[in-house]
Amino acid sequence: MGEKGLIISNISNMYVVEDLKNEILLKCNARGKFKEQGIVPTVGDYVDFSVVDEDKSEGVIDGILDRKTYIKRPRMSNLTQIILVVSMKLPKPDLLMLDKQLAFSEFNGIKPIICFNKKDLVDDNAVNEIAKTYTNIGYEVIVTDCQNNIGIDKVINKIKGNITAFSGNSGVGKSTLINRIFSGTITPEGDISCKNKRGKNTTTSTYLYKYDEKSYIADTPGFSTFDISEIPSNELYKYFIEFEEHSKYCEFIGCTHIKEENCGIKQAVDNGKVSQERYNRFVKIYSELKEKEEHKW
Repeated sequence: MGEKGLIISNISNMYVVEDLKNEILLKCNARGKFKEQGIVPTVGDYVDFSVVDEDKSEGVIDGILDRKTYIKRPRMSNLTQIILVVSMKLPKPDLLMLDKQLAFSEFNGIKPIICFNKKDLVDDNAVNEIAKTYTNIGYEVIVTDCQNNIGIDKVINKIKGNITAFSGNSGVGKSTLINRIFSGTITPEGDISCKNKRGKNTTTSTYLYKYDEKSYIADTPGFSTFDISEIPSNELYKYFIEFEEHSKYCEFIGCTHIKEENCGIKQAVDNGKVSQERYNRFVKIYSELKEKEEHKW
């Protein structure tokens, strides 16, 4: 009978697996059967493993348990939530990126939480105005100020019992936020910001940092540059969660909600039930996806 573990990193097909019972790390290879079956063990996978050499902390992965979620790029399993970090200033809020990230989260079935950071650099009205757009939709919003440790406790409460990734543009304060969570215990070499760039691949591998039992933070550098091209343009509206209920009032089957007349979503915008700004960003993202689809071949 094998042991239960969690893959916390993978470099050159060498997997670091946490033995969940004994809370120790082992270096593991994967059985050849996975390659034959076309399965790639992935960071975040819960696995069955056997110890091969106890003294050297070496083992082998025997089986992969069912995945609750799976992301292709960056490749990762069982992520339960993404905290989308948006800076209120320096850099200014990138709401187009935020709406792409929200669509990405919805598409992959992963819970998004929005974190508006650097609240100390703007007045409360500026934060409340932007936050209101998203709380009205039903999204959870946390406002943080890392310099004064405001909101950090709320973020910590959210990561308990979850495998969490932090996402956001460069400079929004992800690294500072995570270092506050860990009380500065992550070294620069292990920092989420990936300052340690000795090799080309240093910034491309995903790593799970353990916060406490059953709580992990994923260092996923690919999230800073991810694209949402997996989402078909004609299905994008489904992942703007406040849009879909209005789409049933569209006159035309297959309405793109862009140029058609008698579009339920456009009517909802006109009636103030859907944010004009969110709709404008939807149109922009739709156009980007459509253009990629047309140039795919």
